[in-house]
Amino acid sequence: MKIFIVPLALFFSSTDAFNVGPVGRVSTRLGIVEGQTSAASEKLASVYEGKPAENETFDKLVKKNFPGAISNKDLATRVVGLLDEKGFNPSNTLLCTSLCADELARVLEDEFVDIYGNNFNLGGLSGFPFAGNTGFGAMAAHIPDDGFCLVIHGPHVGITKEGQIGKVERSGIALVDNCCGSAIAASNYLKGITDGGATITPKIQQFTDFQQGAVQELILPFGKRLGRAENRMRELPYALYDSQEALVTDIVNTGKGGIKKGLAVLGGIQINTSPDTLDYF
Repeated sequence: MKIFIVPLALFFSSTDAFNVGPVGRVSTRLGIVEGQTSAASEKLASVYEGKPAENETFDKLVKKNFPGAISNKDLATRVVGLLDEKGFNPSNTLLCTSLCADELARVLEDEFVDIYGNNFNLGGLSGFPFAGNTGFGAMAAHIPDDGFCLVIHGPHVGITKEGQIGKVERSGIALVDNCCGSAIAASNYLKGITDGGATITPKIQQFTDFQQGAVQELILPFGKRLGRAENRMRELPYALYDSQEALVTDIVNTGKGGIKKGLAVLGGIQINTSPDTLDYF
């Protein structure tokens, strides 16, 4: 199955006119407003100092499976450069993330934290924005006066050195582990329903595991799409992204009145790899 990838696209507007909408089968999207020149780019070199060098063979493997993917370093360089031109800088920008609870999702998050400072977290399992409208409203109140907000959101997926999707090598663990475990569990639940072999539990929203219950419900509309996919694990993060994009769109459009000077929204799929190779987006 061919995956349609849209490159970073810019949307210039005032916060009153800022409006995002689902774009479908998109792995990366960035919407920003106009501003002044600043210098977060000065931090890039130190952030990526000591990171693994690019592995040309593995780079081709990742991009074969996820066309349009770029390394986290290339992503940060492009995003920071664009935002610098519009006035976003470490002193006037609040970083807000909606990424999975998995520690591997912290890689991208920590890199942007090192550039813009501590983040406000909206996300939970699979990267869904479980903090919702209330969380976004609280976050907006924390944006510096006359400042900006950068929102980064999306699901994540692992890929091993051999190219197996949905698995990843983790530091200190011999087992090649699932990634994203929550997404795969939800996919398996959905497959059981579409194949007719699963019993829908009435306790899907029990408090002790309500986030996973919500992920399973939010992925239900994608049953046929995943069932038809040539590679279910490769298609899964794109389906999750589409579901999350709809939620983030609603949350942003509901809470955009609380944004001060400007907002940037970067959505995409984190591609987690082994500890000695670069992560991608």
